[in-house]
Amino acid sequence: MILPIYAFGQPVLKRVGEEIDSSYPDLKALINNMWETMYNANGVGLAAPQIGLGIRIFLIDTIQMMDEGKEAEGIKMAFINAQKIQEGGEPWSYEEGCLSIPDIHGEVERPAQLKLNYFDTDWKEHTKVFSGVNARVIQHEYDHIDGILFTEHLKPLKRRRIKRKLEHIKKGEIESKYKMKFVRP
Repeated sequence: MILPIYAFGQPVLKRVGEEIDSSYPDLKALINNMWETMYNANGVGLAAPQIGLGIRIFLIDTIQMMDEGKEAEGIKMAFINAQKIQEGGEPWSYEEGCLSIPDIHGEVERPAQLKLNYFDTDWKEHTKVFSGVNARVIQHEYDHIDGILFTEHLKPLKRRRIKRKLEHIKKGEIESKYKMKFVRP
């Protein structure tokens, strides 16, 4: 089922998500709905707060971003109760966007590597190191479960330039190609 994506301004996007346990109701259905919602919106990642749930779940699919013949491999995974252990490597910039903030993009600098502890959908615990684009998308989605939006990583001048656009998104004064839930004044 395709769910509405919560737009910039929704309070759930600014809250730290709560951990869940294996008794969380209909977890597999929720994750399937998240995949369907993400693909419908042409995204590469989606976090539970973006569909209105203040819990620590996100998923990513970077396979669709990878060029044929490159050494880096994309991943398609769901992460439950993820916790950052360590970030490192040479920071690098990349233009990011967000399904909750349509039509706004900006250069964000992030560390090249990330060590993460998380549970998969079968409740198996993992600790892995991710790098490159995979690390970047995970860091972006991880920020969502910590109540942080990519716009907070932008340089001050860029943040000032997009302020009016963000207000329009918050009020629902935009066109979107997918279902969204806006804050109305």
